[in-house]
Amino acid sequence: MLEYVLLAVPVIFLVSSMYYAYKTVALHKRTRKRAVLTQIASFALVAMTCLVTSMVVFAANENPAPAADSLNLGISMIAAALATGISGIGGGIAVGGAAPAAIGATSEDPKVFGKALIFVALGEGVALYGLLVSILIISKV
Repeated sequence: MLEYVLLAVPVIFLVSSMYYAYKTVALHKRTRKRAVLTQIASFALVAMTCLVTSMVVFAANENPAPAADSLNLGISMIAAALATGISGIGGGIAVGGAAPAAIGATSEDPKVFGKALIFVALGEGVALYGLLVSILIISKV
């Protein structure tokens, strides 16, 4: 039962920080920059807490052989998730800038559709490379 409570604490913290960010922007008319910084700080705090907690449990374990395998598995899964997540965010930012420009260029001159599509596909390629890296990390475990 204690494990479920400990698993719920980071989720509750992140959901409450999302609610705080929404309340900051929507109700109090504060800047979105402050809400984003709050989200980043909350995520960093939860990530560091989870990593430190797992390392402390690993260090306190009397039988480190099975725990070493589970620690390696956990860290490799975190690495795979970070590779996919960060590359997905980067690809989204790239496509978010390239797609409207491609649509605008195509509306002015339909002949540039192929060139514009290449720039949008390059942005999506970043996310695919991150996904491939995470698949390689998971297959190594």
